[in-house]
Amino acid sequence: MRFIFADTGYWVALLNPGDNLHKKAVQLAQSLQPIHIVTSEMVLTEVLNDFSKRGEYLRDVASELIKGLRLHPNTTIVPQSSQQFEQAFTLYTQRQDKQWSHTDCVSFNIMKENEIMEALAYDKHFIQAGFVPVMRNCRV
Repeated sequence: MRFIFADTGYWVALLNPGDNLHKKAVQLAQSLQPIHIVTSEMVLTEVLNDFSKRGEYLRDVASELIKGLRLHPNTTIVPQSSQQFEQAFTLYTQRQDKQWSHTDCVSFNIMKENEIMEALAYDKHFIQAGFVPVMRNCRV
């Protein structure tokens, strides 16, 4: 089975019909099956943070997504840990030439550890880190 990492931007675009990448995210969600999605608690925290200010309906949508992902057999949510934080912090401090967030660094480390080259992402930082942001290649 194909393993692919899902970044914050993908989840936000998938859930928010007003997002400019919504159609791409929906198309990918339908066309890439079957796949195994890997994401992280840090990514999901960013999703919850993003939807916290979008009103009750979208807050509920985000909450339901995460509840569903926790139960989905083809989804792995990598838990946060102190070791993960420290390893990402090291990458963050080493790459001052990039505008990578700490969560980006966690994601890149997870992808490297799990030999995942593709990300459900549009973010150019994935390209900079040597990965393929699949949403950039999707035509809608």
